[in-house]
Amino acid sequence: MNSIAPVPRTRRDYDALAREMSAFIPSERLIRDPLRTLAYGTDASFYRLIPQIVVKADSEAEVLRLLDLCRQYDAPLTFRAAGTSLSGQAVTDSVLLVLGDRWNGVVIEDDGRRIRLQPGVIGAEANRRLAAFARKIGPDPASIDSAKIGGIAANNSSGMCCGTSDNSYKTLLSMRLILADGTLVDTGDAASVAAFRVSHADLLSELATLGRTTRDTPALAERIRSKFAIKNTTGYGLNALVDFEDPIDILQHLLIGSEGTLGFIAEITYRTVPEHAHKASALLLFPDIAEACRAVTLLKPSPVSAVELMDRAALKSVEDKPGMPPEIIGVADGVTALLVETRAEDAAGLAANIAAIKQVLTAVTTLHPASFTSNPDEFGTLWKIRKGLFPAVGAVRKTGTTVIIEDVAFKIPDLAQATLDLQALFLKHGYTEAIIFGHALDGNLHFVFTQDFGDRAEVERYAAFMDDVCALVVEKYDGSLKAEHGTGRNMAPFVEMEWGRDAYALMVRIKELLDPAVLLNPGVILDQNPQAHLQNLKPLPPADPLVDTCIECGFCERMCPSHGLTLSPRQRITGWREISRQAVNGNPATELRALYDYQGIDTCAACGLCSMACPVGIETGLLTKALRGRKLTATQKTVGGIAAKHFGTAMGLARVGLTAGRVAQSLTGGAFPKLGASLPRPGHVPAASTQDGTPVVYVPSCATRTLGPAVDAPEQDAVPDRMKALLEKAGFRVIFPARLGDLCCGQSFETKGMMDLANAKSSEMEAALLAASDNGRIPVLMDASACTMRLKKVLDTRLTVLDSIEFLHDQVLPRLHVTPQAEPVLVHLNCSARRMGLDGKMVALAKACAHEVVVPEGVGCCGFAGDKGFTLPALNDHALRRLPESVSERAEGGYSSNRTCEIGLSDHSGKPYRSIAYLLDRVSVARKG
Repeated sequence: MNSIAPVPRTRRDYDALAREMSAFIPSERLIRDPLRTLAYGTDASFYRLIPQIVVKADSEAEVLRLLDLCRQYDAPLTFRAAGTSLSGQAVTDSVLLVLGDRWNGVVIEDDGRRIRLQPGVIGAEANRRLAAFARKIGPDPASIDSAKIGGIAANNSSGMCCGTSDNSYKTLLSMRLILADGTLVDTGDAASVAAFRVSHADLLSELATLGRTTRDTPALAERIRSKFAIKNTTGYGLNALVDFEDPIDILQHLLIGSEGTLGFIAEITYRTVPEHAHKASALLLFPDIAEACRAVTLLKPSPVSAVELMDRAALKSVEDKPGMPPEIIGVADGVTALLVETRAEDAAGLAANIAAIKQVLTAVTTLHPASFTSNPDEFGTLWKIRKGLFPAVGAVRKTGTTVIIEDVAFKIPDLAQATLDLQALFLKHGYTEAIIFGHALDGNLHFVFTQDFGDRAEVERYAAFMDDVCALVVEKYDGSLKAEHGTGRNMAPFVEMEWGRDAYALMVRIKELLDPAVLLNPGVILDQNPQAHLQNLKPLPPADPLVDTCIECGFCERMCPSHGLTLSPRQRITGWREISRQAVNGNPATELRALYDYQGIDTCAACGLCSMACPVGIETGLLTKALRGRKLTATQKTVGGIAAKHFGTAMGLARVGLTAGRVAQSLTGGAFPKLGASLPRPGHVPAASTQDGTPVVYVPSCATRTLGPAVDAPEQDAVPDRMKALLEKAGFRVIFPARLGDLCCGQSFETKGMMDLANAKSSEMEAALLAASDNGRIPVLMDASACTMRLKKVLDTRLTVLDSIEFLHDQVLPRLHVTPQAEPVLVHLNCSARRMGLDGKMVALAKACAHEVVVPEGVGCCGFAGDKGFTLPALNDHALRRLPESVSERAEGGYSSNRTCEIGLSDHSGKPYRSIAYLLDRVSVARKG
């Protein structure tokens, strides 16, 4: 049908379009350079389409103007939230509209029973806001920590617990939506709806007629109802035509799962669901898939909240990972696991649930008796099995291949045989590494395998495999080709195959009514090209062993301080892959490399937070540091060597430089630093301790020895002096290592790519600490978390290195009597503290010292990144752009555990930030005895 065919465009059109956009979109939000457009050509799927224009929209007004321009220029428009889409919904070769910074509105109503969300809110953040009400949003996709509400709603994402009853479609109350013709309607506002009924009477009449005709056609209506009795995101949500009569209801429910092809969701109001605090899990092993699926059938009506199935291959993929339960190791072929969770309002209810489930299980054969645990650490370990399956395959795949996760659903009675049939298809087509897991209660199976798209024969193998999968799911079982990942480009050619001619014709008519010009996301959901799923396949060429396991899922992006300023970790890897690919083919990629120097290398904070969200544990900062090292000139290496050899002198020059109002040239490579309001006074090396007590070796970091308090700081003594006084108050005898002024952990050299010098300085530190600590008998305290983390990784294992957070919390606090202050305090959880798992202790320490503790929302890595806050202040500015709105005027100040971070935090918050040691010292006295 011509109405759904993509329309070819010319480059000249986009040049003119971009010029018109620049009249109301600032240059920093209008992206056309080849590196960033390449980077935005990737989502979590295995497709790549490079947009002509990437525009970041910050408001409904901008969306409306952009839509109007795209209509004028006949330029297709695709909406993108987090870009975690698995089926190619968030890529385009035309105009990509990305959510900017201003879509984070959250309004909780009716004691948490309703929540209004703008599309830029991350799903997990919505749940964090609802936690105080013991509620949550219904959708619970595995990507909820990264996926944004706009994508969750537009894809009708579900997950492990929400099933078909609590997804976006079922929990939708109202939405603000923008149609392709530029109309904005708020279905929760009576005046807006009334105006829309007048202005769009013909559209609403057509939708009402479609609904009535569908409901009056029994075979078609029953077909639709049966298809949505199990999870189904293939095609449009035709259930809206049979579930509702009011065309307004039909319209807003059609927007759910429409993947940006029918309109833009500017706000959505959800009915929330209970979040029970009491829960327990059990891992059940069955001799074969048939018995496991028989158990699923019996468990369906029991009080379970999740039942996750894992086949033998899935268990094998993770059995060698640390912390896995021994019962899954080496089990026989065919053994199948069910991971079961139950939840209740109280302990008694949980016990009753467990008893009921165990009674059900007496009717099936398990390899071990059911053993439920409500211990968070224990059931967390069990769920690590399930959550580790996808990355386990991705991490071991052959370099150059991609990892594909497909998503189908069957009726529960068909689940066992369908699983066996899928396993047979794996063998038939040579996908011997494939695994199967999924949400068994909903008949929803995911299967994961690796695929090389760089070879035509391999593409043909994939095509034949997918043809067989579609035939199996549709023709044998009448299941769903896409259960929860969305149709995208991946299944667009197979929608009519699954639904049949009449239902497909309804979908085409819906698209014609709402987007007659095929302006919105063409090629997604509806595409008559039978080969569309085999086109625009994303290459994953080798780039560097440090990042080659990246699957470009985008989970890392929410953690990155430079995301939105330049590139995210995913985008850095995408860019470097392309540069590396071109280099192999003899192309120096001069323009891309020049852009990458700033966007990819210079503006990377190398904080490592990305590794915490990455399914395969990639720390993109390691690549950045390696590339910095390769870029070093002979002069830079010489200067670095001199600074390392004469470190005490270099730090002395830095202190002199601070007196003059700038950081020493030896540290900044000649760049003049930003001179913020919180520019510190010079620091100093403290005097030795003279009192008796429990010995502790204290190593003030380079930063705390060099960067003293700010001119207007509430306390004018430097961190080493305050820390020493606090330790002595608590009964410790403070030992400083010999030649302290010359010591450095090596972190400052590592971040610049000077790994040899970094390791040399670490070796010097190790020797000094072994001597000072009596070969490791005495613990070592560091007062900068970034330095602590490096030393914990590289030093002799005889040495016990403790961060100030953990030492103050575990060993100092119990020796003091604390009177918490009334004034609220701000706490910054810096990157290294979070990576060491010390964020809980940091908050607990602050709560022991103050009645009210605030961790500002939307603030992760501060982007100061050692000295980049001085030399590249844009990174610090961007990372802390949301800090001011989260700072209470009532707060007396902020606290952290990295001196450089505290400088930037003070500048951007208007509140003094300093070491947590100051707070603990101020509110405490020595405990008697």
